Amino acid sequence: MPLPPAVRFGSIYRIALTGAIAGLLFGFDTAVINGALISLRIRFALSEVQMEFAASSLLYGCLFGAMVAGTLSDRSGRRSILRLSGLLFLLSAIFAAVPHTFAEFLVARFLGGLGIGLASTVAPLYLAEVSPRNKRGSIVTLNQTAIVSGILLAYSSNWALSFTGASAWRWMFGSAAIPALAFILCLRFVHESPRWLVQQNRVQEADAAFRAIGGKANRSEQLEEVRAAIAQEAPVPGWLRRLRRPLLLAAAIAALQQMTGINTVLYYGSLLFVTHGNSGSDQRAFVANVLIGLTNLVFTLVALCIMDRIGRRTLLTGSASVMFAALLLLVFEFQHAHPDFTLIVGSTMLYVAAFATGLGPGAWVYIAEIFPTNIRGRAMSIATAVLWASCILVSNSFLTMVRALGPTGTFAVFAGISAIAVVFFSRLPETRGRSLEEIEQFWKP
Repeated sequence: MPLPPAVRFGSIYRIALTGAIAGLLFGFDTAVINGALISLRIRFALSEVQMEFAASSLLYGCLFGAMVAGTLSDRSGRRSILRLSGLLFLLSAIFAAVPHTFAEFLVARFLGGLGIGLASTVAPLYLAEVSPRNKRGSIVTLNQTAIVSGILLAYSSNWALSFTGASAWRWMFGSAAIPALAFILCLRFVHESPRWLVQQNRVQEADAAFRAIGGKANRSEQLEEVRAAIAQEAPVPGWLRRLRRPLLLAAAIAALQQMTGINTVLYYGSLLFVTHGNSGSDQRAFVANVLIGLTNLVFTLVALCIMDRIGRRTLLTGSASVMFAALLLLVFEFQHAHPDFTLIVGSTMLYVAAFATGLGPGAWVYIAEIFPTNIRGRAMSIATAVLWASCILVSNSFLTMVRALGPTGTFAVFAGISAIAVVFFSRLPETRGRSLEEIEQFWKP
């Protein structure tokens, strides 16, 4: 199937930005619950456990979507699965805005989670496969930039819509339909991954895709490099044993990204500031969320600028170190009977800034670039499923942990995990500046 004319004359940045729109929906759908949870609690008379399910129902869909995304994308192509995720985003936005019962709401959010699970696996994988080696880090980081842009958009729209009354939460969820429609339309102008096309022996289409990405100068060299690498790869059976080391590394990175507690702030921030942060009002907590979302976006843009200038290992280690320090500040402040709201928000902003600069985008970049082409989709599925399982564990237990340990003990646990992450990341193999085919040689005996 020939590429549309708009694609043939597009640049790598246009292609990457279109693919990264999936991240915008990812960020919006995960973060919109932060502000909506306060209204949902009143509308459905939710208990503490039900609130945890309201926040995590999406995540169960994420886990299942991530588990099947790799197999589906290896079979049907990266672009087809991104289209499916866009449709799920749209359905979730519509049905989450009009439920009559709490159970209907949970189902609608589960559908959105399926979309996120697919997109969170395939979007960074796709961006890694279409990126030139010297720009791969910054281009894959566009996906994380889009995620945090979606988070900021969710926080900002939550704050704006909070003034509309008891039905504000319906508008909060329903507004996601607009970017979902835009994503579905934009995907028509995005070509398939050239590496996946080579894997499927669709060499002519792969050649056209490489031409769209890198121009005429280097497409033949890229095409031959990919064909040679795929020809040397072992048959798919037994790949789990052969690639045990990168798979374990990817799973550990994915788990640590979540177990350091970042989504407790993204999902429960408003509730935390109101209940334990001495915010004084719901509106003040909403404004704090907007500031945190803005911090997340600004420092992800910083990561976009430095990702290909600093080694992956250095970036991940430095990020986890600053997160550890910020969590210790939160622990210190929560020890007071009346914590200073400004210091709580400031420490949280430092924590989010450190995550956004390194561990947030860096984990996705590293995971996306360490697997061979013929199993990259399935390996990414496993790593992403571990990520979402870790996210479910943290999100489903956060309020229970706060009740049992208090915010001081809860954030001390996250600080301890961050310290473990610092040690682990300092021992990772460096991948910056290498082609995907060169990285593959790391794991060969």
